[in-house]
Order: sequence, then structure tokens, then C-alpha cells
Amino acid sequence: MACAVLHVLSPKWDNPPPMHPKALLEASSELVRLSLKFDHPTDAIVARFFRDNRGLGPRERATLSDTVYAVLRHKLLFEHFAPSGSGPRERRLAILGLAHSQQGGHGNAAQVQAEKDFLRAALTDQENAWLEQCQQIQAGDLLERHRHNLPEWLVTPLKDALGEEFWPLVQSLEQMAPLDLRVNMLTDKRAEVQAELAKAGVKSKPTPFSPWGLRLQGKPSLAKVDAFVRGAVEVQDEGSQLLALLLDAKRGEMVVDFCAGAGGKTLAIGAAMRNTGRLYAFDTSAHRLDGLKPRLARSGLSNVHPAALAHERDERIKRLAGKIDRVLVDAPCSGLGTLRRHPDLKWRQNPQSVAELATLQAAILQSAARLLKPGGRLVYATCSLLQQEDEDVAQAFSQANPDFVPLDVTAELTQMKVENAAALCSGPYLRMWPHRHGTDGFFAAVWQRK
Repeated sequence: MACAVLHVLSPKWDNPPPMHPKALLEASSELVRLSLKFDHPTDAIVARFFRDNRGLGPRERATLSDTVYAVLRHKLLFEHFAPSGSGPRERRLAILGLAHSQQGGHGNAAQVQAEKDFLRAALTDQENAWLEQCQQIQAGDLLERHRHNLPEWLVTPLKDALGEEFWPLVQSLEQMAPLDLRVNMLTDKRAEVQAELAKAGVKSKPTPFSPWGLRLQGKPSLAKVDAFVRGAVEVQDEGSQLLALLLDAKRGEMVVDFCAGAGGKTLAIGAAMRNTGRLYAFDTSAHRLDGLKPRLARSGLSNVHPAALAHERDERIKRLAGKIDRVLVDAPCSGLGTLRRHPDLKWRQNPQSVAELATLQAAILQSAARLLKPGGRLVYATCSLLQQEDEDVAQAFSQANPDFVPLDVTAELTQMKVENAAALCSGPYLRMWPHRHGTDGFFAAVWQRK
């Protein structure tokens, strides 16, 4: 149920006046309450909340979103502080979230102080005193769980994988992810698009690894920027771009994006194919594939053929078996590599769900492998940080399929002239980490069929 106060404050102004501090805190509390149910992804809950409360201005939306994501990132710490406060639990958490989002504030000192004064005006004297006490506690005085804010089942495998790098990873997961764009190389060149964006007031720099990427400064709105409208750029994390690059699709080939979703990698692959050949975008969710349609229209591609599958053993797979040059399997996964963007996932996943996903991943990979012709390339990828979904699945597939020869990803990326490719890899696999590479967490394995 949407916050009642917002319906009172929601006449359809083109430029709504700023909300009163107390009303904004009430709205934040309600959004925190809805998000902590964990019955839907947080981004969907936030979007629904904004649709139900259209009178919110851009600044209020940003504040509400920052608050709820701060609560999700620091949930264990905030829940440790909350019992010493007063009032409803979601209000106490929202206060801590609002205060945290102001730390390292944006703008000059006067603006930062104004934001702090705005929050203080919404609080009672008792709440102000409690917040000040919470903010005086030093990180070194906290238990480890209140510093890493991760569920215990996730801590052990990450420490095993990273050792001393565990804490740098934790620090990176507390930050918001940057906004990366992929330049449509079918129609445009990166340097020219970068200059065009600069003229539109959108500052960027080339991504360090992907030859297609631009990393933006801040989070500007792109909806009305010409480069976005005409399909010269798409929003896509640099790590995701490298997965499409690793497939190394060529002109005129038959290619399958087996778990295409909304098609970000599909579009990158289609551009790499120079709009030739035939590129199938398969997914078991027709709803997810619907997200590809407007992006495909902007892209200028005509070689993409979306199709919803009933399951990974769909009749279409049988008809195409042994005919495909390249297959990308970006498998359904825990998504734990995207915690900077989706911190709710660490609370919505659990060991049982990860085990179930690993079983599903193995089945999907095995089914997709049937599509490859001799000499064809298979790429298995996830946006997970866990060996159980990554190396374990890849190694099991190699053992069960001796006709698929593992390829060394460092060598493949070096051949594609990706700078410092070895830094992106662990053994024969691609393994990208937020704290090392500034991308989401990604894994990829590559095989060639004999």
C-alpha cells in the first residue's frame, strides 16, 4: 500500500514543490517497509511506488531511492542500531538510511549542511539525539558482521576466494555502481560519440577494458539525449560488454544468445556481426524478451530473431542442433555480482536457492552445447561471485563433454587486443570483481567443439 501522505501531496504539477521534511521521512519509511518484505525485487518495488505517487519530483525520487538502497546495503548495521531508538522500526531504519546517504554529500559544504538540516527538521529531539549517538560509533568498535553487512552463508565462500581482498570487496559493494554505455559500433565510433555526449553535457571516459564502452560521470538522464534516442549507445556494464566480445562472433555466422533476457548482449553481438548472418535471441520468458523490442528498433539491426522457448529442451533446439557457429549461455544465476546495483539480492538468496540455480545452470549449458557445429565456440557466463555457480559448473561440463576443448580466456582476450587481459582472468576463466575492475562481478568459461 502506498504511503497515504503522498496521495495528499500528489497533484499532477509539472514541477511539484519540494516535500516537507516530515512528509519525505514518512514516505521513506513506507518505502523501506515495503522493500524489507523481500517479496519482489527492490527496483520493481521502487518503480511501483513512484508510479503510485506521481507527484514526487526528481529530487524526492532520488532521495527515496538512495535511502532504501542504503538500508539494504547496511541492513545488519542499521538493525544493530535500531533497537536503541524509538518509533516504528521502518522509521528508525529510514532515518539511518537518509543520514547515511548524506555522508560524503554532493555539492559544496553549504549544500551538504542544508541536507543535514533538512533531515534534522523531520526528527524529534529524541530522534536527533539518538542519530548523533549512532554516528559517533567507530567502525573499529563494531562486530565483523556489522561491518561487512553480508549474510554469513555468503561470507565464507567469498573469504575463501579472496583472502585479504575480502574487505576491499566489501567496501566496493557499499558503493553505487557507475553508469556504463556501450557504443553501437555498427553505426558509430566511440571517440565521436564521446564528443557528442560532451556537447550534450554528458561527461564520460573510455572504459579501461572494453573497446566499446564509455563510463559516465554521475548518473545523468539519457532519455532525451540524441545519441541514446537514435541507438548510438545502450546502457551496459563494461563486464557484460566483455562477455559479448568474448563470443567473437563473425560476419555471416549462425549465432545463439541462449538466455537473452532484454537483449543487452544480443545487441552487442549483432553489431559485432555487422548486421549479417543470423542471430537468435532465445529466452524462456517472453516478458523479458519484450524488453528487447524497443532496443532492437533503436539499434538498426535486422539480423536478430527473438524467440521464447518453453524450456531448455525446446523443439527449436532440436532443429538447430549441430548447425550453430557460436552460443552464449549467460545463465540464470544468483546475481550476486551485481550487489552494488541490487543489494536486496544478498537477502533474497540463500544456500538452497544457489544450489538449485547451479543444477539449472548445468542443465541449460548441456542443452545449449548441442547447438554447436564442430569447431563452434561455446561461452558460459554468470554475474555471480560464487565458485558453485561458476568454476564448479564449468569444470563439471568439461569432464562430461570431452569433445569440448576449454580455451584460455587470457589468450583469447589478448588476441582481441583487450589491454591487460591477464588482470581480468583467474586460471583459464574470465573472473571480474567490483573492487579490482570497477565492473559488476562476472565469470565466463569458453570452449571450442572438436
